[in-house]
Amino acid sequence: MSPRPWWAKLGHGSLILVATVYCLFPIYFMLVQSLKTPEEDVFGNPFIVVNPTLENFQELFEREGEVRGFVGRALRRSYPFLDWLVNTLVVFAGSVTATVVASIAAGYALGRLRPPGFQWWRRAIFATYIVPQTILFIPLYQVVSALGLDDNLLALLLIYPTMALPFCVWMLSGYFQQLPREVEDAALIEGASRAGAFFRIVLPMSRPVLVAAGIFTLGIVASDFMIASVFLLTPHNQTITAGLGTFDVALDELAAVAGVNLLAIPVVTISAVFARGFVRGLTASMVEGA
Repeated sequence: MSPRPWWAKLGHGSLILVATVYCLFPIYFMLVQSLKTPEEDVFGNPFIVVNPTLENFQELFEREGEVRGFVGRALRRSYPFLDWLVNTLVVFAGSVTATVVASIAAGYALGRLRPPGFQWWRRAIFATYIVPQTILFIPLYQVVSALGLDDNLLALLLIYPTMALPFCVWMLSGYFQQLPREVEDAALIEGASRAGAFFRIVLPMSRPVLVAAGIFTLGIVASDFMIASVFLLTPHNQTITAGLGTFDVALDELAAVAGVNLLAIPVVTISAVFARGFVRGLTASMVEGA
């Protein structure tokens, strides 16, 4: 095979460079804005920070009685950002755990046990994923209200898994369907129970798919704004995404950008650390007949 000409390599490298810059520029721009002072934000270069400061991040955690910075107490409001951070972490952990556990049970039942019509069940479950969540606000609110979960984090822990479950169940059931049965049979012959074979053999082998399901759920939860804003009204009960929506953009723009960065840091870090497992999990679940 003859080597590619230089112009083909140059074009390929240029496309990769353009795609990389296109993906990273929003992250760079948010970071630059969060490190600016109000003076530099108004009079400086929008793409460069000359005198970086952590004042915007400090502002998120300052107490109401503190007076500091360019605008002073008269024009600055106090926000319970620490409460929002704790609430967000609780919602992240609870939603991912509930989704992954439920997806494992449903995916194993469909893909491994293969009840009658299991392929149609898988397709029907996946079809519900394309239903826009915005048209479900009224029935969701009726359910939440009937359960007495108004303005409660448990409402999000009830709603978010339903948003991620269809795709996760479809993905896990496809993986369990193509996993060789000899793996479990060998464990059963050695004296292991069905549950023991599942927890000691099948589940560890499914780690990449579980990582993919967890990251997918984390992305859905972290990117939601509307549901959290509708169901969480009390400031101290809100998550970061809902709380940032209450910021006065004219006065707290830089602090809001700093809050977005604080929310993005754990999500981006987890996604980067488990990126290879995420790709392997998606690849392992995309089998013929899925």
